[in-house]
Amino acid sequence: MRAVKGEGRERVAGIVIRGAAQHNLAGFDLAIGFDTLTVISGVSGSGKSSLAFDTLYAEGQRRYVETFSPYVRQFLERLPRPKVEAIEHIPAALAIQPSRGIKGSRSTVGTLTAINDYLKLVFARAGEA
Repeated sequence: MRAVKGEGRERVAGIVIRGAAQHNLAGFDLAIGFDTLTVISGVSGSGKSSLAFDTLYAEGQRRYVETFSPYVRQFLERLPRPKVEAIEHIPAALAIQPSRGIKGSRSTVGTLTAINDYLKLVFARAGEA
């Protein structure tokens, strides 16, 4: 994690999680940089989904929903607050849910979640010819 200087003050360039205890995470600390592509991997039951969806996504979505007026909030789905000591510098969150499409012998995680379409857009903007 690095500090970025700007406008006379330093700010952290990433998300900081301290003491995550959601589901099978126990006292988990993590720092994720903003200008990086981060992949969460591990064996079955290691807490990948708990970290990605139940902690990061839930807190980002919860903070985003709090920005709306009380009238608008009554129509939106509310996610519970994750069990964590602190989450700092988290932006609004967006998650891509798996679609229940047709599985075939050539299906991959990318085709089943339709993330391939989003990745094409990201790399088209980020790439240089």
